[in-house]
Amino acid sequence: MQVINAANLDYEAVNKALREADRECTIECCHGQRFIAAGMSDKNVTINGIPGNALGAYLNNAHITVKANAQDAVGDTMNEGKILIHGSIGDAAGYAMRGGKIYVQGNAGYRAGIHMKAYKEKIPVMIIGGCAGSFLGEYQAGGIIIVLGLDKDGKRIVGNFPCTGMHGGKMFLRGNCEEIRFPKQVTVRCAGPRDLTEIHEYLSEYCDNFGYSLDELLSAPFTVITPDSKNPYKQMYVAN
Repeated sequence: MQVINAANLDYEAVNKALREADRECTIECCHGQRFIAAGMSDKNVTINGIPGNALGAYLNNAHITVKANAQDAVGDTMNEGKILIHGSIGDAAGYAMRGGKIYVQGNAGYRAGIHMKAYKEKIPVMIIGGCAGSFLGEYQAGGIIIVLGLDKDGKRIVGNFPCTGMHGGKMFLRGNCEEIRFPKQVTVRCAGPRDLTEIHEYLSEYCDNFGYSLDELLSAPFTVITPDSKNPYKQMYVAN
């Protein structure tokens, strides 16, 4: 396994070294360098330290593991692959992602999953182990967002205005979520056996990655949110 010491490298130098590195690669002493592994394919990258904005942007079938927190725009427009964060993430994670997986052990900031969409046979999946900030799933058009609310210390599992403009995909929140206000354009219901079967594979993988018990996760109810129309804002954009 090749090791890149990023302590004295700017983001361009880090990414140049990464492109030239072996398939298995570790980045040590990462201190906020941006765009790490942007557009990368066929690499298995481990990062020790905190990567900067746009980690894994446009990712295309690479695997990234971060042994710390990450900043904003993780997985921006990613197409395929997997990003594991052993910590928390900033704002706008998974912006417009159309494939792949983002699994976060901790919390997420504002606007996670904004404009997330499915693309042909690809279904993007984001799992947030802790809590998510406001505007979760804003304008979500496809894919699956799951928030588990682990170790939330009395906080709400999501902030204000979740699912604003949602017109596709599904969101799963662990708990009954009775205290959360959702927009009128979505349907909120208790997840049934068929719903849980749909996400069982992802939850099992998440538990394997972070060492949680799947049975414990499934011991609590889940709330599932879906749009009640394929295009609830059509009248805003199309002349009658």
